Order: sequence, then C-alpha cells, then structure tokens
Amino acid sequence: MTAVRTALVIGGGVAGPVAAMALRKAGIDATLYEAYPTSADGVGVTLTLAPNGLAALGIIGADDAVRAIGQPMNRTIVTDGYGVLIGEMPNPGVTPETLGVWRDELSRVLHEQAVAQGIRVEYGKRLVDATETADGVTAHFADGTTATADVLVGADGIRSRVRTIIDPQAPKPTVMPILNFGAASNYVPPAAKLGTMYFSFGKKAFFGHWTQPDGRTAWFANVPDKRPMTFAKANETSKAEWMEELREAFAEDVPARDILKHTNAEDLVAIGSIESMPKVPHWYRGRMVLVGDSVHGPSPSSGQGASMAVESGIQLARCLRDLPDVGSAFAAYESLRRERVEKIILRGARTTNSKTVGGFAKTMMRIMMPLALKTFLNPEKTLGPEQRYRIDWDARVTPQAAQEAPSRAA
Repeated sequence: MTAVRTALVIGGGVAGPVAAMALRKAGIDATLYEAYPTSADGVGVTLTLAPNGLAALGIIGADDAVRAIGQPMNRTIVTDGYGVLIGEMPNPGVTPETLGVWRDELSRVLHEQAVAQGIRVEYGKRLVDATETADGVTAHFADGTTATADVLVGADGIRSRVRTIIDPQAPKPTVMPILNFGAASNYVPPAAKLGTMYFSFGKKAFFGHWTQPDGRTAWFANVPDKRPMTFAKANETSKAEWMEELREAFAEDVPARDILKHTNAEDLVAIGSIESMPKVPHWYRGRMVLVGDSVHGPSPSSGQGASMAVESGIQLARCLRDLPDVGSAFAAYESLRRERVEKIILRGARTTNSKTVGGFAKTMMRIMMPLALKTFLNPEKTLGPEQRYRIDWDARVTPQAAQEAPSRAA
C-alpha cells in the first residue's frame, strides 16, 4: 500500500463524492471540496446510469439509494418527427438495469451518501491553484483558505482547473454545434410506456423523453446551433425565450410539440453547447490526478458519462490502496482506464454527430435502421461489452495486471 493517508477531492458533482467514498473504503481519509455554496441542485438535465455504473456504485454501498431515484429502462424506441417508427432497440440483457435519473438528484444522493459514510464536505471552495512539496500538496481556494493532504484528486468537471494546473497546455473541451435543454412536462404521450426511452430525429432537432413514475415526462432536446455557448452564456437568455425557440423548432414534430406545450418555462434547464473531452495527454503529475469529466468527459449521447466517472473514482482508490508509491498508483490507474474511456468518447461523438444530419440522411436512416439494429448496430454487440464491465474490488492491483488489462476490470 502507498503511504497515502489523506486526500483532497476537488469537485462535488458525480465523480467527486464517489472518489471520496472509494478512497475512504481504501483506508484514505478524503475531504470533498465543492465550489458552489451547496451541492449541484438544479444543475443538469436527465442522464442514464448504465448497468456497469450502478454495479460500481454497489462497491461503495450507494447503489440502493441511487436506484430509489431512478427509472429502470429496458428498451429504446427510435422514431422520426412524424412519430413513425425507425427502429426498436431492446437493451442488452445486462443486470442491474439501466436507470434514467436527473443529474441534480444523482448529485444530491451521492453527497448524502458521502456524508453518511463520514466524508467531510466543504462548500464554497473554488480552487485557484495547487502547490506541491516532497511529501504533500496544498490547495489554494478563492476565499483565501488552503488545505493540505498527501494527494489531490481533480473531479472538477469538463472545465477542470486541476487539469490546467497539471498541464497548462492541456486541451480544452471540444464544443459540438448542438445546444442541450431539458425539463419535465405534465403531458404524457398516449403510447408512452414506463421503462422505455424514446428518441426522435425531428425535422429540425433531436428529442428524447421517458415517463417518470410520478406520471410526468422527463425530456431533453438537442438543437443544432453553431454558436459556442457556455452554461453561463446560455442562461443570459431567459427561459421563456428559450422555450419559445424550442416550441418553434419542434412545432411540426410529435410528440415533442405536445410535451413542450405542457412544460412550464420556469422548469427549463439550458445547458449550452454539448461538450466532450478530446484525448488528454497527462492524467496526473506529481501528487495530483484527474477523474471523471475532467479527464474523460464523453458526449451525453454516449449514455456512459456518469458511469465512467463512477468507475474511475473506484479504480483510482484501488490503485492507491495496493501500489507502493503515488507515481506507480497513478500510472496503473491510467493504464486501467484510458483505452476503455477513449473508446466510449469516440462512440459518443459519433452518436452526437448523427443528431445533426439532414433530410436525405434521415430518410436513409429510416430505411436502413431496422437492418442495422439486427447486424452491426445490434445493442448486444455495441453496448453489451461496455455494460458488462465489472470491477473486482478485492482483487489486488499490480503494475503488470494494469498494463495487461487496460480495457477490463483488473
């Protein structure tokens, strides 16, 4: 085991609380630092937590709490803007099931679980810098305070400050020409069934929705827009204005137009441009290391962003638990994770790009999709191996094992 006994975890979204709990399980005292005054309530739209992510949460005892806020999903229906079926995608027969969740609820529950397990959380701590010595690392926060520990874990999202401290030349997120929105509606399409995700390639934009247990419809919209737009920039436009634009974009699409008609504008969340991380050259330096979206943020279209963050937090803790020094632990962690996450990032980017195709391509998709789903796009072939990935917490990590098995659990 390394001499690591304490850790600073920067970022309180999904990766941060999970990493903190996993480190504690590995015998390392972790403190979580969140830039915002509270947990990430109200930030983000819906996401799916894949079976591999839910299984990984079981390692730190957080799976039941997360399952309680999620809607199990067992199939996906793809339609065009007329509501005509393009294809049906049964989920691979993997357990536990895929869950549809709201990101803010997932963050809240993970914070609650972390606190219940004894993790100290400090809010209003925005990292501005970090300095290292031979035996520790010190975080410097915007409020003038500092904190020191054996290692610092950057779980601070796709615009990570820790990433630029590790490598000032680190790449920035790739901005895709699509804006992301979401909310919940009081309208439920007559044909909608619990446990089914619906995707629609509309005339102007892409729309997804699923029915919640409370009888409302959770939805998200991906609207082509070449203007790069941060979350802050997107929210300079009022929610009422955005809702008017969305209703115009989906005015001829079913059931999107009715779902939007029955959505309160005040409930709308405008995320801004969809972003993903390109290949990050340096995952760690000295006593600092990256997890989650800060180092491998895929497009939301991958369906694996939250699950990848969960897996990485747990694998990092295993490596620090089992290897003799920080450098070898970080190297093994990267070896275990890089190939797997980069494949998923590429798949997510391809899926996102398909949401901006023109009318001719959509016509061809309608013709070819049924055959594709039975052959090269068969969910078992495309998603099964991803979702069956499992981490063996009790297995000992060695440098050799990490290098020999980069794309599966050690």
